[in-house]
Amino acid sequence: MLEEQQPEAAADPMSSSDALEDDQKETSDASPNISDADAFKILLEMKMKKRQKKPNLPSTVTELVTEEGSKVFVVGTAHFSDSSKRDVVKTIQEVQPDVVVVELCQYRVSMLKMDEQTLLKEAKEINLEKLQQAIKQNGVMSGLMQMLLLKVSAHITEQLGMAPGGEFREAFKEAGKVPFCKFHLGDRPIPVTFKRAIAALSFWQKVKLAWGLCFLSDPISKDDVEKCKQKDLLEQMMAEMIGEFPDLHRTIVSERDIYLTYMLKQAAKRIELPRASETEPRKCIPSVVVGVVGMGHVPGIEKNWNTDLNIQEIMSVPPPSTSSKVLRFVIKATVFGLMGYGCYRVGQRTVQFILSMPATQNCLQRLTEIRPRH
Repeated sequence: MLEEQQPEAAADPMSSSDALEDDQKETSDASPNISDADAFKILLEMKMKKRQKKPNLPSTVTELVTEEGSKVFVVGTAHFSDSSKRDVVKTIQEVQPDVVVVELCQYRVSMLKMDEQTLLKEAKEINLEKLQQAIKQNGVMSGLMQMLLLKVSAHITEQLGMAPGGEFREAFKEAGKVPFCKFHLGDRPIPVTFKRAIAALSFWQKVKLAWGLCFLSDPISKDDVEKCKQKDLLEQMMAEMIGEFPDLHRTIVSERDIYLTYMLKQAAKRIELPRASETEPRKCIPSVVVGVVGMGHVPGIEKNWNTDLNIQEIMSVPPPSTSSKVLRFVIKATVFGLMGYGCYRVGQRTVQFILSMPATQNCLQRLTEIRPRH
């Protein structure tokens, strides 16, 4: 059920099996001898009846149309908001989409299947193991940047007592209830984003940004979150911190606007209706898509919607700069230096302790009293 579209072409996602099985069960109970062709038709009719011609949608939804006539309903969300969860559920129930696209990549997909308490605990805990994993996955600089951004998310989580990504989990659940609905991951892989972000900064900009992220401590209330429905809270906080770094804003926000737009347009291709048999003629119709993204990305998606997009450039990872190589060397040298100094201090103190023991002093005294025999 869960798949990610690739830049070259849309993936072949699986249909919502759980919903399909439930509806087929209901159908089989009513008519035990129903044919596959009739079952498909009934499920499709049920979906079309539930799909509202004039859906009553939340104010956070933006409707876009492709050249082929497909409709895309983009739900702008705040990543820490119960209201956003309700908006996502209502939109999917109203339009009965063929595809649901969320602002996640394969590196963050685990949050869809984790319960709220586990996610809350994970978001609050940033430890050495997570740091090592981030560095192994993304490199030293990108890994450190990822952990600093996780610290921002953890700060909001701790302040609000709410795990991030609730709207994505609701989208995943609701998509499973819609017959023939596909689920796509629409965000650029996070290692690419971090590596491009690091490459866009100078050495001192990296230091300055890291300092700002390390000492983030402003209190946040739930009212602040809902006020930020016009601009996602996490992205707003990031925008305030990276406002003086235009290149960083470009890589973290603007480039992802382009990527998300591309993925939404890929998902909105005309779809082929399910066929009960190979002999039945093929029939394609415009699709209906629901996109679930942070509110801060909606203006960029609207801006890029009618533009021919090529994402090859924003998927490339530039080679590390000289300053990055120097900083990487300094970090490694510092770590190994501290380890070496620690071993030296421990060893020195151990030797001093052993020499100060009475038994050791007695042995040394006896050794000095022994005369060589001629």
